Amino acid sequence: MGCAAVSKPEIILVGGGGHCRSCIDVIEQEDLFRIAGVVERSGADENSNLLGYPILGSDDDLPQLRKSFDNALVSIGQIRTPDIRIRLFNLLQEINFVLPVIISPLAYVSKHARVGKGSIIMHHALINAGAEVGFNCIINTKALIEHDAMVENHSHVATAAVINGGSSIGKGSFVGSNASMVQETKVSDGFFARAMSLITGKSSV
Repeated sequence: MGCAAVSKPEIILVGGGGHCRSCIDVIEQEDLFRIAGVVERSGADENSNLLGYPILGSDDDLPQLRKSFDNALVSIGQIRTPDIRIRLFNLLQEINFVLPVIISPLAYVSKHARVGKGSIIMHHALINAGAEVGFNCIINTKALIEHDAMVENHSHVATAAVINGGSSIGKGSFVGSNASMVQETKVSDGFFARAMSLITGKSSV
């Protein structure tokens, strides 16, 4: 007799929009969780859906939703400020959601690298040996985090950005698409780099 199928744990996504759509695609491809639905801002149409997944309620409903669901991911994007992502991450922790690491099967994360809870590694991203990615980070499509680099909590490394070996990005930072960070460069919390920037640490970007 065959074994009974094991049901996948459910996860809810907190925040709709374009980044949420990308998160949905990664989670579907990873195939470790079943998406139960999306939590949107107050006032959103609860009769709508996102890529076929229902809107479960607003942020105010999260304590009640915790009674039904164990896992959650902050699925709002981040460009100018990480404040909304940080607020939602902290709220989810306070009400004891599990915040798993989500890694696309099309990405590569070295077994010698570390990725913190609530972070998502998007399609074709690469995280090399000795690198560390903190909590609640976005490592976006085709981004490269080289050996021994550090991306601290609540940061977003955007599409095709390159963080070279031994570099360090402070908490709540944003590195824009196709930006490159010179090796051994260190930048402070809240750093913002425009798309296609060269980050040397010697001048503001």
